[in-house]
Amino acid sequence: EPASAGRQMNGHYGTRSLNEDGSWKNLTEQKNISADISPTAGQMPRLLGLALASKVYKNIHFEGSEKFSKNGQEIAFGTIGDASTAEGHFFETLNAACALQVPMIISIWDDGYGISVPTEQQRAKADISDMLSGFQRKEGEKQGCEIIQVKAWDYPQLLEAYAKAEHFARTESVPVVLHVIEATQPQGHSTSGSHERYKDEDRLNWEKEFDCLNKFREWILNYAIEIEDKEEVLATLEELDTIDQQAKKFVKEGQKKAWENYQKTLSDLENQILPLVKNMSSENTQVATLIENFHKKVGKAKKDIFHLVRQTLLVTRNSESENRTNLLQKYSQIFEKEKDNYSSHLYSQSEWKATNVKEVVPIFSDSSEMMDGRVVVRNNFDKIFEKYPETLVFGEDAGNIGDVNQGLEGLQEKYGAVRIADTGIREATILGQGIGLAMRGLRPIAEIQYLDYVLYCLQGMSDDLATVQYRTKGGQKAPVIIRTRGHRLEGIWHSGSPMAGILNLCKGILVLTPRNLTKAAGFYNTMLQSDEPCIIIEPLNGYRLKEKQPDNIGEFTLPVGKVEITKEGKDITLISYGSTWRLVMEAADQLEKIGISVEVIDIQSLIPFDLEHDILKSIQKTSRLVIIDEDVEGGASAFILQQILEVQKAFKYLDSEPVTLTAKNHRPAFGTDGDYFSKPSVDEMIETVYKVFNEFNPEKFPKIY
Repeated sequence: EPASAGRQMNGHYGTRSLNEDGSWKNLTEQKNISADISPTAGQMPRLLGLALASKVYKNIHFEGSEKFSKNGQEIAFGTIGDASTAEGHFFETLNAACALQVPMIISIWDDGYGISVPTEQQRAKADISDMLSGFQRKEGEKQGCEIIQVKAWDYPQLLEAYAKAEHFARTESVPVVLHVIEATQPQGHSTSGSHERYKDEDRLNWEKEFDCLNKFREWILNYAIEIEDKEEVLATLEELDTIDQQAKKFVKEGQKKAWENYQKTLSDLENQILPLVKNMSSENTQVATLIENFHKKVGKAKKDIFHLVRQTLLVTRNSESENRTNLLQKYSQIFEKEKDNYSSHLYSQSEWKATNVKEVVPIFSDSSEMMDGRVVVRNNFDKIFEKYPETLVFGEDAGNIGDVNQGLEGLQEKYGAVRIADTGIREATILGQGIGLAMRGLRPIAEIQYLDYVLYCLQGMSDDLATVQYRTKGGQKAPVIIRTRGHRLEGIWHSGSPMAGILNLCKGILVLTPRNLTKAAGFYNTMLQSDEPCIIIEPLNGYRLKEKQPDNIGEFTLPVGKVEITKEGKDITLISYGSTWRLVMEAADQLEKIGISVEVIDIQSLIPFDLEHDILKSIQKTSRLVIIDEDVEGGASAFILQQILEVQKAFKYLDSEPVTLTAKNHRPAFGTDGDYFSKPSVDEMIETVYKVFNEFNPEKFPKIY
């Protein structure tokens, strides 16, 4: 199945944008469909980016850009059911498209229902064209969209409507809403949800009469044109009947062939496995019963074959026979193939995956300057935009004022408003803008102003961006860099650290948590050489802290999946990341003074996590572990602990119970005192570590209180 390798239900279309090695095809030489998703209106934000790319390519040219656009002449077509227009993503996308004036055509298929709910119960006005009239551009206005309404069953009017829409979009770069009304449902929303349950007889009869195929057939039969004084028809009734018969035959043959291919796959697998299982039946009578039950199964799937093998291996677990060894070897072999079928390409498997980017260490000298962290990252961005003309950044306040923390100061003036752009307050479409641009060969940095606001675009991160490579099995990619800032500050809505949500919902996106702005710069340099999406969370309280700028600014890289031991010790391992790391270092210094030697490790990269197992090596030395982070209980710390205990197998090296110290489960309260009582403080860190030593040696480390 070419769109998703069978990972999605049928009807989820997507063309192959990539070659087998993960490199880009020439997208201008093919029709392109960005990989579909099912969440209602979830496709809309990405559509904005796909359309915006055409506008960008009218202004930006770089080596290889001719593979992605013909001078920005492409239109992005999107479709949505009328019920889904009640979703916020739809309005946010249309608003942004009208503001940006992008070549986009949105077709709204309107049958008057959202599954069983009639339109008038879904929106302020049943007629979405009427409802959107405020978006429509008026004479002399530079912003807005065009709205065209047309009946789904009226073929000549559809041709005229789409020709008009194409003109607006392609020649004037104006978004168009094409409201296609009076659509019909052949079967209802699904085969299990007949529309006869919620439509009256008059409506059902009308749908039979105005079925689009019937109306199209009627138009063909009634259409005639004079050629050399002779009236010619498009087709006769007999010809249409023949076409119908041929179409049904074609579909049935295709269905039959697909079923036969599927059955052959199963029979080939069964022929490889069943003889090996039967060989085990002479050793164990339970195996014969398993085989008998397997043969009774109607409508077998791969699952049934693998279940038979695994049950056989379970009941013969005490055997060391050659027959069992042969079965186990074959099972391992075919299971690896199924892992590729169902579980590959969550992350990039190309030569450009992030873990393949070569490390370039930062170079410091006596002439290296000390400066605010914001200046370090700003200077690094300056080098990035100079080096990579396909790179652009956009977000709330990212353009004119150079972001709220001045990390892009002066860059819009230098590189222009196309590449350093402001946006409205619209996080879902900032992300979607990035996804669409990245799918068309650009390298967008989508800025979400604060980590707390990532929640607005988390759905798109999870359902769309994180799954692009997986849901196409490496057929498409969207290497977006999400830039944000977060962790400790002093405010209930600006100090969040929802890391567990990001970690659990966004598998497929790299999660990078630098402790300072030099480290952040290194991650940007790394990820721009990669073809994977990521989120880089800059430390919000680090912009005014002094850092030494590397002499090779813009060139050095920080490897993903690599931790850093920032303080060596022998008694206990303390693990943290981001803004909390500085407090951990302060606590470690105080613990040294009371006789506890602490080794501090900065995780830096949560996904991927400690690929070289340096944390395990530290625990083998210290035998004790405390994890400190700003997420809630059972949040990121639980993920970190799982990685250390299950993946790295560190449990057997621990002499004390591993401990997690997290923020309180409520949002961080406002102010300095709110931070102190809401998030792990230096005092709490010291006491938590001290308690570990009190429990195993109370004489040397008596209770504090």
